[in-house]
Amino acid sequence: MPRFAANISMLFAELPYPDRFQAAAAAGFEAVEILYPYELAAKETQRALLAHGLELLLINAPPPNYTGGMPGYAALPEGVDRFQRDIRRVLRYAEVLKAGKIHVMAGYTKGAAAQRTFVQNLQWAADRAPEQHFTIEPLNSGDQPGYFLDDYNLAMAVLEEVDRPNVGLQYDAYHAQMIHGDAAKVWEIFGRHAAHVQIGAAPGRCEPGTGPVDFQELFAAIDASGYDGWISAEYTPSTRRTEDSLGWMR
Repeated sequence: MPRFAANISMLFAELPYPDRFQAAAAAGFEAVEILYPYELAAKETQRALLAHGLELLLINAPPPNYTGGMPGYAALPEGVDRFQRDIRRVLRYAEVLKAGKIHVMAGYTKGAAAQRTFVQNLQWAADRAPEQHFTIEPLNSGDQPGYFLDDYNLAMAVLEEVDRPNVGLQYDAYHAQMIHGDAAKVWEIFGRHAAHVQIGAAPGRCEPGTGPVDFQELFAAIDASGYDGWISAEYTPSTRRTEDSLGWMR
């Protein structure tokens, strides 16, 4: 039976950030993701997690540039110094929050130099924090035009070059469906490499139950594969209240 978690950057977004922890716990979730927890002091998020008995599974990195810069730049050759500086900050947050995984965002660039930079930055991060787990995730070019990591085959090529035990694949059913046209087939081919799983219906990125992906079959395939991690709901509810979008969990 899958263990479901909530991405509270997208779910319960109708509530102020501090209230989303209680709402997630009340809805039956025992674990959450937070895309970018950096606007608040880590201790504030830590208190909310502890108060409601929630495990933090994942955060994104590097921190976004709130003055208008790109939200990810790990593959930008000119951004290596900034990447290393900002990852140090991310690791401090991850330590306080006991974040299970850090999703390293590649950024918007292309080419051999970008791949080489991405690999070297991932190796640097993995070696600097060998006890911390990192993930990379392909994002579809319709939502993220120009994003470097836009294909699961490319993700596997990067992981083979990185060759670190604490860097793995982040599988997202929504992006897998949008990139390759068959989320179940993507899981069949690449699922054994998955360190973390996220779900959302395609093409609307709302709750499971619409679109071509049969989530009951996908969940059964994930179970049968031996994956024993969490499956995180990362979608924009089609309902006004997030609770009303959770029927798929039953």
